[in-house]
Amino acid sequence: PYFRQKLEDNVAETNALLQALYHAPGFHAEKIFQEYLCYAERLRSMIVDTGLLVYRAITKGQRVLLEGAQGTHLDVDHGTYPYVTSSSAAAGGACTGVGIGPTAIDGVLGVSKAYTTRVGSGPFPTELSDDVGAMLQKQGNEFGATTGRARRCGWYDAVLVRCAVRVNGLTSLAITKLDVLDHLDEIRVCTGYKFKGHRLTEIPQELALLSACDPIYETWSGWKRSTTGITDHRALPVEARRYLARLEELAGCPIDLVSTGSRREQTIVLRNPLLRPRRRSGTRPVA
Repeated sequence: PYFRQKLEDNVAETNALLQALYHAPGFHAEKIFQEYLCYAERLRSMIVDTGLLVYRAITKGQRVLLEGAQGTHLDVDHGTYPYVTSSSAAAGGACTGVGIGPTAIDGVLGVSKAYTTRVGSGPFPTELSDDVGAMLQKQGNEFGATTGRARRCGWYDAVLVRCAVRVNGLTSLAITKLDVLDHLDEIRVCTGYKFKGHRLTEIPQELALLSACDPIYETWSGWKRSTTGITDHRALPVEARRYLARLEELAGCPIDLVSTGSRREQTIVLRNPLLRPRRRSGTRPVA
């Protein structure tokens, strides 16, 4: 009864708008209701109390992996508001989204590209509007999977990543798309911002201030060799290993995984994040 009433109310409101604004005929609530009853029968056995399901898995000693979406700086509370999403994209959102307490989480793996991207508007201190930015976009295939929307590209921003390490309580990092940098003579890393002669080592909270910041860069030699498909860290060019070591140092967080291509097997596993020592006894989920 609740679903039918809710549906009829929504359809009536929608039809009123369609007829008043577009002179369109609208929808039939009963037809939609019958269609979704069929869906309900197919889904019935798969609909459970998710929080209870995960809790029971944890208490049985099973390993639970929670995957987040979007990025830390799109988080509604800790992102670059108002250029954010409407939910908690940080690791804490895993608890509220699933229905488990924060003490159930004992490992958080953060994922960062070997450069920086952003979709849509908002401050982007390291954005590149030159040939390098175009190359990163093309080589990295930086277009939305669903919308095809082009992503803005720029140099790696260690300030943003260090903030993400803090906000999420990251225990390790996965660096992706290292191979996209293979053709560059030199690679820059943002280590801080400059604003009116002052050096900033953390993200300013005022959006206008962040938008007015200039990046402070370190320049590293490129490796000018293909790293695509490499699965052994020792097989990487020495310049690539130095680059990764610097990213790890700036983040203050160990790198566990490095991807060198778009396929699952094109991954360097320095340490398995699922097998890292736990802070507490027992098996708990990794966000």
